[in-house]
Amino acid sequence: MLRQILEAIDRFAPDAVLFGLDDRQSSIRATRYPAYKAGRAEKDADLVDQLERAGALLDALGLATLTPPGLEADDVNASAATWAGRHGWDCVIITSDRDSFAHISGHTRVLRLINGGINGSPLLDPVRLRTMYGVAAEHYLEYAALRGDVSDNLPGVAGVGEKSAALLLEAAGPMAAVWADLDHTGGATVAAAVDSYSLDQGGRRIGAGLVRRLSVEGARERFEFNVAIMSGRDDLDLGFTPEVPGSAGMLPLDPPTVSRVVAHLDVESTRMLALRVLTEPPGSQVG
Repeated sequence: MLRQILEAIDRFAPDAVLFGLDDRQSSIRATRYPAYKAGRAEKDADLVDQLERAGALLDALGLATLTPPGLEADDVNASAATWAGRHGWDCVIITSDRDSFAHISGHTRVLRLINGGINGSPLLDPVRLRTMYGVAAEHYLEYAALRGDVSDNLPGVAGVGEKSAALLLEAAGPMAAVWADLDHTGGATVAAAVDSYSLDQGGRRIGAGLVRRLSVEGARERFEFNVAIMSGRDDLDLGFTPEVPGSAGMLPLDPPTVSRVVAHLDVESTRMLALRVLTEPPGSQVG
């Protein structure tokens, strides 16, 4: 874990680093939806033990960690992206969770961790997200809510898949406008817009069928429920005070402290890497 963190800091040269950790004792989302994340394989016991100790290690180094009660790392990501935008900082979210794509903007990118590690993972900005998923960053949450999320055990709107969800949002979104049209014209305007866009892209007419699926009893409720569960809290107090010298999370860190803490791992190459990337002057991004 530490090696991957150091590689990420080495790549992006941030001014500050904040780590969001899941609350493993309680979950507001699971309380509301007991089937949340049901079906996921149990984490290896050794990994769970390491995760329990991860926060203490990072805090000891002088980095900043936050475990919001009843919430998840993605809520910290959402709040960090919001903070960055408000204060004129750039932000890189590093995660394997696709929900963080909803936070991509002109000031926030997401490095989505895959098996290739830090250097083999895609860095997504608004342009690359649209290229990969066919949807604008500001519509990603609604796209995910329509599609559903198997990993979180959240079914989508029946009959609406990734392609049709992206097409709908590009042609007629946001969803507030779509639902309003269904209420006032029975979806005639939405169907026409979807058909026109689809034909322009070399596709076929699917507007009427898509409107029928969205009009089925429970479709809107399923969408709205998914949005509520998937939305990251963006108003958390991060406890982040970059204006105060020596605040947790601000780089560079104290060399003797870094050397002493990392030495406990008994991996000299990691200790040397930590000293180089954590104690030298930072760049200009927050990660």
